[in-house]
Amino acid sequence: MSIVNTLALESNRQIKINFDGGDLSSDAGFLLIKEFVSKIGIDRLFSHSFKTNDCASFRYHTDKDNLLQMIYMIIAGYFEDDASDELTNDPVFKAVLDKEALASQPTISRFHNRLDEDSLNQFLSISRILRKEIYSIQMPESVILDLDSTLLDAYGRQEGRAFNFHYQSNGNVKVYVYDKEHNAQLKEWGKILSTTNCEILDSGEFVI
Repeated sequence: MSIVNTLALESNRQIKINFDGGDLSSDAGFLLIKEFVSKIGIDRLFSHSFKTNDCASFRYHTDKDNLLQMIYMIIAGYFEDDASDELTNDPVFKAVLDKEALASQPTISRFHNRLDEDSLNQFLSISRILRKEIYSIQMPESVILDLDSTLLDAYGRQEGRAFNFHYQSNGNVKVYVYDKEHNAQLKEWGKILSTTNCEILDSGEFVI
């Protein structure tokens, strides 16, 4: 019995129906995000400016690749490490990362464990470079700083754990400063930009 894999419509020979199926993904929009990442050079910046304190002489999945994979996963709503195993052969993720297969859950977890204070300082430096790059395209006339508190739930006897009456829960409360117009986190409380020459709005926001 012969099987017809491709069928062209008689009404329009340009339209063809194929029954072979193909690789499917619900994250095709990442192809546009990949274009944006390449345009502003984020992938190249990670290659030059980010490296964990890793004693291994060789890793198939580099720090840059792991970081980009985690960023793409978070954007797509995959917040847990074990989602990596489900996305291992996703065609779009493989295309944007230019890899035959994604890093597995154990690889991503070990990558997280290597992040330390040096990594945080590198992230801060990368953030400054990217902000300068964006501002070089269009410098904002003003910046609105939005201060928001967030409760990080704590269980057991973690350092700094306390009961917070506002949230009615135990944990650590952090206050973050956001560039509201560009939806970018700038600082944690305690390292806030100087409020000199800032106007405080009724909503509690700062306008420089």
